[in-house]
Amino acid sequence: MDLFNESEDVILFKVENSGKTLEKFLYSQQISGRLFRRLYKQKNIFVNGSFYSKDTILKSGDIISIIIPEEEDDTLGEFMPLDIIYEDRDLLIINKPPFMVVHPTKSHQKSTLLNGVAFYFNQKGIKRKIRFVNRLDMNTSGILIVAKSSFAHQQVALQFEQNQVKKRYMTVVSGIVEKDEGVIDLPIGREEEGGIRRIVTKDGKKAVTKYKVIERYRNATLLDIQLITGRSHQIRVHLSYIGHPIIGDTLYYKPSEYIDRQALHSYYLGFKLPRSKEFKEFKADLPWDIKNLIQYLKK
Repeated sequence: MDLFNESEDVILFKVENSGKTLEKFLYSQQISGRLFRRLYKQKNIFVNGSFYSKDTILKSGDIISIIIPEEEDDTLGEFMPLDIIYEDRDLLIINKPPFMVVHPTKSHQKSTLLNGVAFYFNQKGIKRKIRFVNRLDMNTSGILIVAKSSFAHQQVALQFEQNQVKKRYMTVVSGIVEKDEGVIDLPIGREEEGGIRRIVTKDGKKAVTKYKVIERYRNATLLDIQLITGRSHQIRVHLSYIGHPIIGDTLYYKPSEYIDRQALHSYYLGFKLPRSKEFKEFKADLPWDIKNLIQYLKK
């Protein structure tokens, strides 16, 4: 393997059984066709240290190497404090504060999380494009995954697509939820074509939300939410539909004088790391504004 530079990021796979072509073998390792074609075109896939045709038949014991090339990114970097939960060669996992936009939009051209991560990458000498794997609304806080390569992004995004990622949220809802736990299995779709709001509708996509009561307060309840599917606004729509909208959610409920956003926080994600395939759990503490809301509700 000494034909690779020490600075290069190389991912290794060992062939256990003979008979598959190079292309088919990497597909069996969850490498997408798109990613395979790009790496192959760049001549960044090797068999035992040499570049071969994608139709090469592999033998047991062969070592497949993939080079993850460095990339240029022209995103404007801006310094901002990042609450980093975890970092390795593939991922940067951040606890996003409330009120922070992830990507630049027409109304938010600067001071987005993308700008903050670009500054961090530049300071650390990480020459990679910034790829967010999951999404959070501006006013939802919690765990965000940044992939440092197309390989890492594809490996984790596939787990999201196949509902293999364990996702849990904390939220404070209006009213006393009487059942200690329950399941909401109701399809969700757009209220109108091109609109932002979602609704429960028989023509919508399957959506399943599990909830468990953590604490009950004065006409409010703290819930632990587990997402089984991942539809846009799923938690907000489902909880509003059953008569317990999230406190502070101005889209599906009303403003609150005690919190300036919906009281919703992504506190837990569990998934397999892209390279080692080890299942790893990540947690993010409740932010100050939800803690303050809970203290008020306890009075």
